Order: sequence, then C-alpha cells, then structure tokens
Amino acid sequence: MKKSISLVLLSFVFVGVLQAQQKKKQDQKAIKSMCGCFEVAFNFAETFEYSNDSTYLPSKTKHDKGLEWVQLVTDTDDKIMLQHLLIVGPSEQPYIVKHWRQDWEYQNTNLYEFDHDNKWKFVSLPKKEVEGQWSQKVFQVDDSPRYEGTATWVHVDGKSYWENTTDAPLPRREYTTRSDYNVTTRTNRQEIVANGWIHDQDNNKVIRENGKEDVLLAQEKGHNTYVKVADSKCKAAQEYWASHEAKWQIVRLKWDEVFARNKDLLLEEKVDNKVLFKYLFDDENYNTAEQINPVIESFVK
Repeated sequence: MKKSISLVLLSFVFVGVLQAQQKKKQDQKAIKSMCGCFEVAFNFAETFEYSNDSTYLPSKTKHDKGLEWVQLVTDTDDKIMLQHLLIVGPSEQPYIVKHWRQDWEYQNTNLYEFDHDNKWKFVSLPKKEVEGQWSQKVFQVDDSPRYEGTATWVHVDGKSYWENTTDAPLPRREYTTRSDYNVTTRTNRQEIVANGWIHDQDNNKVIRENGKEDVLLAQEKGHNTYVKVADSKCKAAQEYWASHEAKWQIVRLKWDEVFARNKDLLLEEKVDNKVLFKYLFDDENYNTAEQINPVIESFVK
C-alpha cells in the first residue's frame, strides 16, 4: 500500500516537473520572438489629470515611428538579453542609436526597484514569491538601470503576454520638458501577436517626497506596436552591433560589478556637467575597460 502511494506521489511530481519545463519553453519562445527587425509605432496620450492647479498643462499627445532591430545578446536557460537598436535618418546613410535593453531572468530574486530622484532600492525576494516567474530588467541607453519587475508569462486562448507594475524614472520624452513630477508608476504589458508584439502601458505620473504620501498628478496611456519586417531592412543596425558589441560588453560587465554589491544605488545625474551616455557614446575616447570603468564609477554616489 505504502509503495503504491509513493509511486502515485512520484508520478505527480514527474508530471509537475514536465509541465513546468514545457511552460518554461513557451516563455522562452515568447521572449525570443521579440527579436528581429520591426517597424515601430510609439503612441502616448495623457488621459486624466488630477492637479488642483488651474494653469496645469497636460503633455502633448505623441505619435512617432521608427525602424528598430532587437538583437539577441544572451540566450541561456535562465537568462535572455535583448538589445534594442534604433535606426534613424535616410536609408542611404542611416544613423544607429543604441536604444533600451531588456534582460529576462527566470525565478530571479534580486531586483533594483526605482525609488525617486535617481535612487534605486535593492530588494531580495523570497524564492517562493518568484516561482515560475521571469523578471524583466530594463536599462537606459548607457546600460544604467531604469526599472525592474517580476511576473508570470501567461499563455491562454492563443495569447502570450507578461504584465507587471513597477516604478520608473521619467521617460526621455517627459524629463526634457516636465519637472512637476518625479516618478512614473508603469503597468507594462508585453503581448506577442501574429505580426510581432505590442508594448502596452498604463502609467501614473507621481510626485514623491521623503516622508510624504505619493501624489498622483496625471495618468497616461502608451501603445507601442512592433510589426515584424524582413531582417535585411535592419542591416545597418546588425553591422553596428557587430562592430560595437565588444565595447558594450565592457560597459555591462562594469554595471554588473556595481549591481553585485547588492545595496541601494544612488546615481549622479551629471559629472562635470555631462550625462553618462554622452561619455559612453564617444567611441573615440571611451572604448576600453581602462577608459570606461572609471567614468561609470564616477556616477555611482
């Protein structure tokens, strides 16, 4: 009797492990399907405002388009790294902008959660809390942190999507024009569709001060579509990455060293009146670890 019960329990465990492995493969396939060449439409509109100031001006509705190559940089069982490269300018003489990066880590317990004013809090989660989940870590153009969150990929009714709410700094389109709030609480949904993928956002514009309750200033809707096109249309970005990959690996390794300190992170906005990406985009003067590492460290308070 005991033997038969043990066999039943073992069979349940085996089935559970098999299902988890199959689910993980589905997740990996969904994440990697975000790679390739895409025609991208960026759409943002402020939907509701809660300011008591009668002179408040909402952000202008934004519609923009671009061509973007998403490069698969790392592909291991528990980590997938995707680097976005934006192609701008005339097709006969395109210019490549190293854009954002997204790292996906399976059952990852360590996160840097954005607080406010260039500060990220180190958070270590219990293993049970992240079981079966993937964390998405999003980085700025200079590979400094932006926002991170963890959630489960969902595959149901022919849909594959991942959704998470987390705090982030202001996006570039906002911090160059707005100073009346300092945190974006983002609900991100990334859904895989037949012709590519969709990045949906429902964002809260938040005023955060130490020792005070958050104040909701306004809300925003973002709807970005990535429509897959022939990889050949993104040849310029592929060539850029082939010639610059080694440099950006040096940058990532230095940031990995900083993150591995596992403590709250406070970054300078500027050093010698210059933002970090201005240094790192200078290929002539910042190409080696000896040149790159000290300048990154100078931004870490």
